[in-house]
Amino acid sequence: MPDWLPTLITKTPAEGYDLAVKLARVAIKLTQPDAAVRDRLRPEYAEDVAALIAVSQVVATHFATVAAANDYWRDAT
Repeated sequence: MPDWLPTLITKTPAEGYDLAVKLARVAIKLTQPDAAVRDRLRPEYAEDVAALIAVSQVVATHFATVAAANDYWRDAT
């Protein structure tokens, strides 16, 4: 695993969701490493409903992976 991602294990579902968002953000940075290009493109998708829904789907997929890795936090109290 990369240094920034030593584990998928989180203490809570909220931390798991934050990790899912980070996974999505890192994927974007790896796909388009040029920050200036990302900044230039942001206005194009910021008001695009389909693009925003797609982002939610990616985060949901990552969250499902993190949740499974954490056994859905069954032992959490």
